[in-house]
Amino acid sequence: MTLLSRLALPGLLLAVASGANAAAFQNWEEDAAGLGVAHAGSAAEAGSAASLYYNPASMAHLDGVQFSVGMSGLRPRVEFNNKGSTGPGLGSGDGGDAGRWLALPNASMSWRLNSDLALGIGITRPFGLDLDYDDGWLGQVQAQRSQISTVNVNPAIAYRVNERVALGFGLNYQTIDLDFSRAGQRLKGDDGSWGWNAGALFTLSPNMRVGVSYRSAIEHRLDGHGTHANITLPETAILSVWQRLSDRWEAMGDLSYTRWSRLKRLNFIESGASLASEPFHYGNSWRLAWGAVYRVSDASRFKFGIAYERSPVGNHSRTARTPDNASLRLSVGWQWLIGALGRFDIGYSYQLMKDAKITQIRDGNLLRGDMDNGVHVVGAQYSQGF
Repeated sequence: MTLLSRLALPGLLLAVASGANAAAFQNWEEDAAGLGVAHAGSAAEAGSAASLYYNPASMAHLDGVQFSVGMSGLRPRVEFNNKGSTGPGLGSGDGGDAGRWLALPNASMSWRLNSDLALGIGITRPFGLDLDYDDGWLGQVQAQRSQISTVNVNPAIAYRVNERVALGFGLNYQTIDLDFSRAGQRLKGDDGSWGWNAGALFTLSPNMRVGVSYRSAIEHRLDGHGTHANITLPETAILSVWQRLSDRWEAMGDLSYTRWSRLKRLNFIESGASLASEPFHYGNSWRLAWGAVYRVSDASRFKFGIAYERSPVGNHSRTARTPDNASLRLSVGWQWLIGALGRFDIGYSYQLMKDAKITQIRDGNLLRGDMDNGVHVVGAQYSQGF
């Protein structure tokens, strides 16, 4: 088998299932070290304590005490181009660039108790949204500010059944804060609820691993000032492959599925009556990623990756709050091994998005046009073992 065909193998194994991403306001940047390979191989790579988010079984492959701390920054570009909006409540102007920097810190630790048992904990922000249009813009009736923030605390355990199979399980306590505003109305709520995640890691040979994992949906009841609303953040399943091809090359692939169809509408209730309703009507989505790592020297590695991400937001469900579309992510990164001081990773990716058509009617006002979108992502992570 040639090196080229072996580099492509993880992607080909996953491509038979086809598909793309779970976009909307889900974040994949829970391990900043994975940014350089577009988070390919996330459930099989087992490179640091941060991998427990994608697959808790990965801790069974980590020695001693390991910890990771990282930060990713997302900067979306969201610009509206008007094409015939009408209605009595229209403002003026296209709203400017509604994108804002979104910070996604992550911190994780794992502890290998013995040859077969490991414990760990991770703190991440798996869902997030922050869009803010210019005051009084054309779509002020549809949306002004849209903000969702989550924090997920994930204690987990991993057990090595034998040399080929490891299993993992974790609990998740997740908090959410939501703040939606539009002309004449502001809706706020927060909550904390529980979920779980589980995974398995199969070592097919010293040079190849396959990982599968599942992260449950979490149901939240948002409580505000005399109001409440129910929202379910979706479950995600991942299939990953990691392969060492030679002394210089590693390749990895990822196929993930997110059940966004759980999220149809957000209804805010006050005193038993409906106060406001925010439409979603999402479909389920897929994500397909492939990446590779090249060892430049004993102390440094170059990373690159690509991911196709199909948004759950379609032309009939797109709103000014979540105006994204299918995208292609291109990623590069670099890793330095600094001996006893640990490991340092940096990465960058850009998501190229198709123009997204929007036709949203609210209170007799029609918002019609195209959304010009794209996302810059930068990240850095430090990992250490003892």
